[in-house]
Amino acid sequence: MSVTAKGVPDVPHSPLADTVLERLTTVYAAAADPERAATQRAYMRNVAPFLGLTSPDRRTLSRTVLAGTPRPDERDLTAVALRCWRLPEREYQYFAVDLLCRHVTNCSSGFLPVVRHLLTTVPWWDTVDLLSAHVVGGLVAADRGLTAEMDAWIGDPDLWLVRAALLHQLRYRQRTDTDRLFGYCLRRGGHDDFFVRKAIGWCLREYAKTDPDAVRAFVAENERRLAPLSVREALRTIGR
Repeated sequence: MSVTAKGVPDVPHSPLADTVLERLTTVYAAAADPERAATQRAYMRNVAPFLGLTSPDRRTLSRTVLAGTPRPDERDLTAVALRCWRLPEREYQYFAVDLLCRHVTNCSSGFLPVVRHLLTTVPWWDTVDLLSAHVVGGLVAADRGLTAEMDAWIGDPDLWLVRAALLHQLRYRQRTDTDRLFGYCLRRGGHDDFFVRKAIGWCLREYAKTDPDAVRAFVAENERRLAPLSVREALRTIGR
């Protein structure tokens, strides 16, 4: 069975998650700002309700929530993330994303099904992009056998899995698998969704910081197979 087989992962028992969720829902809710929440929800195209916390305030509150708690293991991270995803307000999911980004090295390749669930449940760029570059990217870097899963995701009908596959090497720099990067871009170059076309340009632009000549050559050879948006984004900082 694929490591990213579809289905809702079970929430494991975790005393640490019990403590964190009790603190989190109390501390975050006490700082809610309904007026700002309405503005945030509109900005995010009504993907979810918000509490109305600013990013700096949310991170300060998160430190309070986590104060004195031990380093989470994979079971703890699974429980916290899945339980946060069951809460309606978006800030709880941001908390989970931040925690996963910080502790991804504590997770095995078996954590990928959990991340797949997070990517495809209440999906929007605000959670998908960080999960892709930091969590998926970290898992694949630690276990290159997971590249087979990325090869499956790039062909998936779910646009957010496609975006995640494109972005998972975003922070790899010299470790980038260029054949896979360029191959993914060509495979989905004709995709009709803005978020996929933008991701193609973004991952190329990021790799151009490492090898601008390779990106220029790739775009020059394949421009007709890429959307104009992808081309503009890819060459934005390096020119032709």
